[in-house]
Amino acid sequence: MNGAQTMSQTETMVLNLGPQHPSTHGVLRVVVELEGELIVKADPDIGYLHRGIEKMCEFRTYHQCLPLTDRIDYLAGSANNLGFVLAVEKLLGVEVPKRCQYIRVMIAELTRISSHLFWLGTHGHDLGAMTPLFYAFREREKLMDLFEMVWGGRLFPCYFRIGGLAADLPEGFTDQVWEFVETFPKKIEDYENLLTYNRIWIARTKGVGVMTPDEVLDWGWSGPMARGSGVDWDLRRDNPYSRYEDFDFVVPLGSNGDTYDRYLVRMEEMRQSNRIVRQVLENLPAGDINVADPRVALPPKERVYNNIEALINHFLIIEEGIIPPVGEVYQAIEAPKGELGFYIASDGTGHPLRVKIRAPSFANLAALGKLAKGRLLADLIALIGTMDIVLADVDR
Repeated sequence: MNGAQTMSQTETMVLNLGPQHPSTHGVLRVVVELEGELIVKADPDIGYLHRGIEKMCEFRTYHQCLPLTDRIDYLAGSANNLGFVLAVEKLLGVEVPKRCQYIRVMIAELTRISSHLFWLGTHGHDLGAMTPLFYAFREREKLMDLFEMVWGGRLFPCYFRIGGLAADLPEGFTDQVWEFVETFPKKIEDYENLLTYNRIWIARTKGVGVMTPDEVLDWGWSGPMARGSGVDWDLRRDNPYSRYEDFDFVVPLGSNGDTYDRYLVRMEEMRQSNRIVRQVLENLPAGDINVADPRVALPPKERVYNNIEALINHFLIIEEGIIPPVGEVYQAIEAPKGELGFYIASDGTGHPLRVKIRAPSFANLAALGKLAKGRLLADLIALIGTMDIVLADVDR
């Protein structure tokens, strides 16, 4: 143009993705800066579901905190309960009977399967595959029926108690769990036939959201997110609790650290959880389900109705709460989404002085902007799905 210089100017667009449930898996708002369809920046805006659970625990007895923990990762309520009761029991210096520990492991692993099934169905649906949603929820409904047999509800369990369990397993429960354990491996094959070698699924997941092992450690990832990058760490094996050391299982690892590898890791984790449940059923011991300490465990209801000492014992624990010694404790478990830790400080009264929850979804979500930069907008949906976040686990 007659020697004149030409200049190109690029403008970016800021887009609000969410808060809405489809594709953002809850009340998550992502502020996305786009250059065309390429993501320049993505900032997750959280806090829409914050309920102050940690502060609420400080004004309740230890038993009254349990229903609050159900609401953290509400797709894996029993895992939240397990982490809290183990922390309080560690503070008290008590160990529950072996039968109780085995039952806790069985419920925790069934919960892991249920949580992973929910992730599988919704993650597939986010990326355009509808059939896995129906398949995965078919098996999840069977697990919901099993859970309803044990504690009478489907979403919020509150079955684990400080010092034991609310009640022993109901009649017929183990038979139905056996039926599930025998049939579930074939169902996983059905899921894999739909997705694992599906060219569309591979195109949407392979090479998307790559994290190296060093980056995983820098960002504080845990659980399947970390193991998808080859970080060989699982609290059930490496820092066992509730007698996980009694069970034989494999910790699956990925090699590429992308969305596809994290999918493969979770699929194998369901197989391994099913394997652990089988071992529990084969070796479930008889005996008590609660510690024999009236200062910790509530007496059986039949004794409360017929024995004055049991009635007084029940009244004191409910009204005044369990009184742990002065001290502090941290207890972490391998929840379905990663390391779930409870820090509790006690001042020797019936309610905690301080409660802090280390929720895996919070740490995992923090890296969303790093993963999304330079990717297409459509990849952001795959990245949110691969994280398997629950916003109540992020916000607490």
